[in-house]
Amino acid sequence: MRFLLDAEQRDFAASLDAMLTAADTAAVVRDWSRGDHASGRALWSRIAEAGVFSLAVGEKYGGMGVRPVELAVAFVELGRHAVPGPLVETVAAAVLLAGLEEAGPAERLLPALASGKSAATLTTGRYALDADMADVALAVADPCSGAPRSEATLFVTPPPGRPDGPLAAGSPLAPGSRSPAPAARPYSRSSAGPGAAHRTPLRTTSSPTPGGPPPRPSLDPARRLFPLPSGGELLATGPQVSEAAARALLLARLATAAQALGVGLALLDRTVAYVEQRTQFGAPIGSFQAVKHRLADAKIALEFARPLLFGAALTLGPADVAAAKVTACEAAYRTARTALQLHGAIGYTAEYDLSLWLTKARALRTAWGGPRECRALVLSGGDRRW
Repeated sequence: MRFLLDAEQRDFAASLDAMLTAADTAAVVRDWSRGDHASGRALWSRIAEAGVFSLAVGEKYGGMGVRPVELAVAFVELGRHAVPGPLVETVAAAVLLAGLEEAGPAERLLPALASGKSAATLTTGRYALDADMADVALAVADPCSGAPRSEATLFVTPPPGRPDGPLAAGSPLAPGSRSPAPAARPYSRSSAGPGAAHRTPLRTTSSPTPGGPPPRPSLDPARRLFPLPSGGELLATGPQVSEAAARALLLARLATAAQALGVGLALLDRTVAYVEQRTQFGAPIGSFQAVKHRLADAKIALEFARPLLFGAALTLGPADVAAAKVTACEAAYRTARTALQLHGAIGYTAEYDLSLWLTKARALRTAWGGPRECRALVLSGGDRRW
């Protein structure tokens, strides 16, 4: 089956590609890896102006409605240009907020997420991506952990320095309230394990907090992982959180698959250009049969991943999305290995821009569900229609 984008979707992809090409994203990535978010924030605003984040937000909150196919188109381009930041997490957080029974948090936060005025991070574990720059931080029990549905929890804490302390029961943003409270600053989120065994908030500031915990070392230096501090206030609990988190996980996996496909395509393009220039024995190495075979295998793997990605965007079945995620990420990882081998020693240097895509391909492989987890879901056939 062939999944062809329509003219509007192709134009959307072309406009994003042109904008990101002019933005020198390699320099943005290097700044981001050092904790300097100024250029990344500026690029974030431009991506939001292009409508990327509004594709995950309903119309009543200032978005264009959840449009998975267009989201996949956008994230392929974001991956192709190695754009840093909690892009997937912002989309997942928007879906999670919209899925809660209480409308207050969604009314309070989603318009800013859709417009790009706020960035969000979301975690189901002990570490949160880019928590030092996120304006909104969410953490829930892992929806795949096997915890009882009634035990899923979502916690909230105000931003550092707020004088009124944690949100108390009966607050307009606490469970059971319908209307959002007026406030000048966005609030952040926290984490709880299954059954609320521990309560840990997530600090959110626009720059690293002096004396705060350093980021955890990551395979991709631009993916800065921060531990969760202690504390927190319950925002929502029960099956509503489980169902919203499951929907958020679906969109997160889909966006990660699209991002990985874009990373793989960029690695292939850069490697093809390189082997046409590098010579050995008086001929470009791209003319050697062994090199052609390696590149052809990488190309075939990426092209097989593409229809799975857009097919999953149409169905949003958990098994379909898991299949797209594992196939796209494995194809990108395979392409990264090929790119590294064909570039030789220069491919191992951090100063060479190729490394920005190599490390991202490896990190995305395990983000939001590793190969083993996704394959198990595909093989279980729980949502098959045949």
